[in-house]
Amino acid sequence: MRKIVFVAVVLMTAAGLAACAGGGTDSEAGTSASPSSLTIQSLNASKSPISLEVPYNPKRLAVLDMASLDILDSLGLGGRVVGSADTSLDYLQQYTGGSTANLGTIKEADLEAVMASEPDVIFIGGRLASAYDALSEIAPVVYLATDPETGVVESVRKNASIIASMFGLESRVEELMAGFDARIKALSAFSSGKTAIVGMSTSGGFNVLGSDGRCSLISREAGFENIGVDAAADTSTHGNEASFEFIVKTNPDYVFVLDRDAAIGTDGAKLARDIVENELVMGTDAYKNGRIIYLSHPAAWYTAEGGITALDRMLADLEGELL
Repeated sequence: MRKIVFVAVVLMTAAGLAACAGGGTDSEAGTSASPSSLTIQSLNASKSPISLEVPYNPKRLAVLDMASLDILDSLGLGGRVVGSADTSLDYLQQYTGGSTANLGTIKEADLEAVMASEPDVIFIGGRLASAYDALSEIAPVVYLATDPETGVVESVRKNASIIASMFGLESRVEELMAGFDARIKALSAFSSGKTAIVGMSTSGGFNVLGSDGRCSLISREAGFENIGVDAAADTSTHGNEASFEFIVKTNPDYVFVLDRDAAIGTDGAKLARDIVENELVMGTDAYKNGRIIYLSHPAAWYTAEGGITALDRMLADLEGELL
């Protein structure tokens, strides 16, 4: 009898050890003692902060925001994505086609496709704020964004922590964020005392960006003095179309260029270099000193700012040209 009991205990212990050793991040999410739901901080259709109840450890995810998809992918939760928006991001192509439903774009959701995917949770970004209420009729909508005042790095850390908490994976976030603060510090040390204009080439024109939205990482965190903020009051999204005389007049040390057409894959679009490097700009110190920087991963900057892999690529774009 003692022998039988001993064997049973050994078998149970071995089974427990095997369970602990097996499985990836996806299988680690949640436990048998987990709650059925939790409350997180999100945004609503008016982009105001709200408390949102979501299911804990959701199994079916509809993702219409590339920054959120980036974070889910980094957390090893890609197997739960049942539907996604189209994307030109090379590292997220596994979520387009195949068994993953096409839910539209990051600007226009296919509501019927979203409903048919039967999601437990829907993730959106600012471009779909107007569809928030309609999507909320299908499932809870998690709407996260970066905050220029907080900074991109801290926004990514905060949003990744919120998403991770839905699956009991909070401990993974600091591991994924390791090194970003040191990289920002190195860029900030380099940029001290240097001026820049940050702009976006689009549809044959050049729009100057401020420090209140897209590409604010370059000034607010990487430390360049963005003298383009004088171009217009509202530069948070697509910037303000400025004449190239403005660049000549301000004569910055650096010009950073985001190619929007390349980011969204516009067919037949004029190359950013062909737009920017005209006769006027070629007379500036930035051009003469080889300091016009074309951001190498425009899709990350334009469509996935707020993602972990996107942040890595954005910093690499700056480091590769500056450090």
